[in-house]
Amino acid sequence: LVFYVLIAFIDSLHFQNALAQKNESSKIVFSHKVESVLDILLKPLLERQEKTYSAPFATHLFTKQNVEIGPGKIKRDYPKLKYGGQHLQEGESLFLDVVGKIIMAVFLSALIWIVFFIDIVLISSGHSPSVTKQRLIDIVKNKSNLPWKVTAITSLVLVVSFSVLYYLSLYYHVFGTNQVGKDTLYEALKSIRTGILIGTLATLIMLPLALFLGIAAGYFKRWIDDVIQFIYTVLSSIPFVLLIATGMLLINFSLDNNPNIKLTAEKVDLKLLALCAILGITSWTGLCRLLRGEALKIREIDYIQAAHAFGVSHWKVISSHILPNVMHIVMIVVVIDFSGLVLAEAVLSYIGIGVDPSLHSWGNMINSARLEMARDPMVWWSLVAAFAFMFTLVLAANLFADAVRDAFDPRLRRA
Repeated sequence: LVFYVLIAFIDSLHFQNALAQKNESSKIVFSHKVESVLDILLKPLLERQEKTYSAPFATHLFTKQNVEIGPGKIKRDYPKLKYGGQHLQEGESLFLDVVGKIIMAVFLSALIWIVFFIDIVLISSGHSPSVTKQRLIDIVKNKSNLPWKVTAITSLVLVVSFSVLYYLSLYYHVFGTNQVGKDTLYEALKSIRTGILIGTLATLIMLPLALFLGIAAGYFKRWIDDVIQFIYTVLSSIPFVLLIATGMLLINFSLDNNPNIKLTAEKVDLKLLALCAILGITSWTGLCRLLRGEALKIREIDYIQAAHAFGVSHWKVISSHILPNVMHIVMIVVVIDFSGLVLAEAVLSYIGIGVDPSLHSWGNMINSARLEMARDPMVWWSLVAAFAFMFTLVLAANLFADAVRDAFDPRLRRA
């Protein structure tokens, strides 16, 4: 999760390059192209563009083209890629080269990680060799009070995986290229920001609605409960995709016919924010229902009744007793809903009502790849790349939700 959030943060640092000035007295003019720090880091992938499709780790294009083999002689063949695998000599094994580069990347990254990890342990031990040695032994035997071993294994896997992926991408197109020859790995990495933004913003919009209405319905009951139940029952009865599609079509129509919005980039950002708002407004009903049931149960407990008898205000009871006892539900449902919202973007973009097609997203990658799945031979790598990155994010979020539930559930703490 930290890796995904870091990539999204780096991709959110935008800037415009200053154009060359004719003389020192002229005014500084900036380029209309907006770039991010991630674009600078991934510049090798961005500049290494081929003509069209190429498979992962391929050295030739995926489709036949006219190739000139001599003066006035042309034949249909698979031309060599301009960048992918160009370092290979004639007759050199592709498999052995890839394996050799993987071994080199694993060895170097693991060595750097070991030195870095030992330095951290040394600093935390007060630069005492004896304490450092004992702490390393405790980490290996899993006797440390802090989760050093889990942290070490997780960070090692991340460092080695990223190093191998980055090192191979300097020589090959690891996930192939798309129809216009752009590196699929670059598209998948650029799509991380869209997935994180949609999941986070939609969750932040959904959370206050569900928290306030759910606790209010369960705690106050009577007509307040009836009104809130009626609202979320009506929303739940409308098909989710139909409700979002209606909202997005209205937003798109309003933006396209608004004369004050002329820049395409502004429309793309506003459509993204509108999608987050619509997802948040339509996805609070599940958490609200859970909080209502939990609040109904907690309000009947003896210490809540005693607080009422002593004249404690409703706000004090809710903030001191109701809210802390439902936070474990809130935390786990919020993280699970985050995963669901990331998947929802992919589904909505697949049917054409998600984010703008010009924006990098896993849904747009899947949508553009679906028409190529019927080809023979099939172009499958764009779909696999989007699925792999999305699966990793959702899996990490769900595992984090389980850990959060164990940490925040007051009943488990008492046990």
